[in-house]
Amino acid sequence: MNKKNLLIESILGITWSMAVLWGVVCFNGYILMNLPLLSRMGFSIILYLCMAVGPLLIMIHAGDTWADYLFSGEKIGAQILVGIGIGVVMSLILTLPLFLTGHGEWSDNGKHYQFLWQFLYEIIYCVGAVALTEEFIFRGFLYQKLHALSGSHPVAILVSSVAFGLFHIFGGSLVQVVMTGLIGLVLCLVRRKVKHCTTLSLIIGHGLYDFLITVWVNVFL
Repeated sequence: MNKKNLLIESILGITWSMAVLWGVVCFNGYILMNLPLLSRMGFSIILYLCMAVGPLLIMIHAGDTWADYLFSGEKIGAQILVGIGIGVVMSLILTLPLFLTGHGEWSDNGKHYQFLWQFLYEIIYCVGAVALTEEFIFRGFLYQKLHALSGSHPVAILVSSVAFGLFHIFGGSLVQVVMTGLIGLVLCLVRRKVKHCTTLSLIIGHGLYDFLITVWVNVFL
């Protein structure tokens, strides 16, 4: 595929995702909380997954395969274990110390739960909606397109990580954008350097990391 098409696909994919994200932010702000609980739960997952629809359609149209986006059907168990390790290590380094030193409010996501079903839903949402969508878009789709476009892993890592940080601009501060971009950089490097680490591993690790923030919030705050 020529570079012009790769560039167009990259721009269209990210534009779709950002546009849907803006729509989700507006929907959540004006409509979501007025819906019944079960509807809120369903819409939260479905709408987040919609952000990946554009890149998925581009993937299909371009004839890309899941293997192109660094998914693999080999040694699934090892991939899952690596993902769990990524999530736990990231949590132990990046968030748990904040709670242990009395600065947990910096990571407070406002999810103060009382019931087991809320935590079960949370891990489904974190892994099956947020992490699945974001890892497919940024460490899968965009990374592959940028690498094919530039022929350089460092360029693909840097640009996809910056885009990942900017993806969070609607819901956080500039500090969060920078930190998220750095996390994206780390995830790219981990996938490049750690054996059996695939996009599936990053989905599991990313989702577990997000879920553990909610766990620490409910344990310490």
